[in-house]
Amino acid sequence: MAKSELQKMLDGELYNAGDPELVAGRSKARQLFTKYNALSYDDQEAKKVILRELLGKFENNIDIQSPFYCDYGSNIFAGENLFMNFNCIILDCARITLGDNVFMAPNVQLYAAYHPVLASERIKGPEYAAPITIGNNVWLGGGVIVCPGVTIGDNTTIGAGSVVTKDIPANVVAAGNPCRVIKHL
Repeated sequence: MAKSELQKMLDGELYNAGDPELVAGRSKARQLFTKYNALSYDDQEAKKVILRELLGKFENNIDIQSPFYCDYGSNIFAGENLFMNFNCIILDCARITLGDNVFMAPNVQLYAAYHPVLASERIKGPEYAAPITIGNNVWLGGGVIVCPGVTIGDNTTIGAGSVVTKDIPANVVAAGNPCRVIKHL
């Protein structure tokens, strides 16, 4: 039996994002994050109800400042004590794993989605996705972009404005474009 486009997406294979099942998943996510973003900051219980429907999983102590945007939400799995500041974007076409005590400054972007490099293939429309894993006790500074397939190790700080294109080990400070280790902790 042939794989669905959803299964191809989750398996990191070339897939058609225009598939009706995927379009419906993104539409549901947009409806939910639009409701979430419209709620008052003080309405934390209503926000958690929406997050429980939107996200794949999260533990206690979740604080996502509005506005927040994602592709599906269902592929985001967060540990204990997650903080995301204003205007974070997660393109969760593949699994996004966020460990315990992950803090994201404003404008952090996690991109699991990507497109073929060859223009002749890219213009046909199909795309790829690769998972992103953020370890425990990680701080992503303002405006950090994490690219598809990247893992960031535990206890690591990524400096503001960094573009993380390759894995970053545990217990370091890393920064730059492309992001590189600048200090071992």
